[in-house]
Amino acid sequence: MRIGLLYAMKGEIESMLTEETPLLQEKAGVSFYRIREDIIACCGGVGKVNAAMATQLFIDLYHPDLMMNVGVAGSFEDLPIGTLVLPDRFMQHDMDTSGIGDPVGLISTVNRMDFPTARQDEARAALDGMDIAYRVGSVATGDWFATECDRARWIADTFHPLLIEMEGCAAAQVCWRNDVEFLALKSVSDCVLAHHDFYFNFPQAMRDLNKTALPLAECLLEG
Repeated sequence: MRIGLLYAMKGEIESMLTEETPLLQEKAGVSFYRIREDIIACCGGVGKVNAAMATQLFIDLYHPDLMMNVGVAGSFEDLPIGTLVLPDRFMQHDMDTSGIGDPVGLISTVNRMDFPTARQDEARAALDGMDIAYRVGSVATGDWFATECDRARWIADTFHPLLIEMEGCAAAQVCWRNDVEFLALKSVSDCVLAHHDFYFNFPQAMRDLNKTALPLAECLLEG
């Protein structure tokens, strides 16, 4: 079994890398690193297109059995910064073909409103076994950095997500079309409906994320 770890920003993956971490290759601006024998990580870039491109590259080059999207996300609940979340499904809040009669959020190419994550029972058992506190909930993805405004409230009322971010559902959709299992682990970086400073909170959000993501991947490998 091989697991791929997909990150968006360099700041998210840095704590996973050491001077000895092999750089396998760079392809179309995406760097791929061997973290363990059967765990490879990459930093794909921010937004849905970057995430989709990096995921397809990952699948074509390394043929992972499971892709795990790891990174930060905004929360619609007033959760402490750094709260870990195991997403159970992803949606795209900026997919809208309602003008031709589709429900908002429908991805007509695959005729789906959402993409459930794989290996939920195994992931929860692994986190419980590590005595890691976490939440479970859905995630809305879109090419928009969420801030307190009418659009954020509309997303909350329409999709009822726990989290919002900019990559996960794109990666999930690519995995779905390639028959590759998809999982994610997120850390809360800010509360969308409250005043916040994302960049100030980012180090706190990242503090425990990779300390958990790698052991989780290793547990899933052991199966």
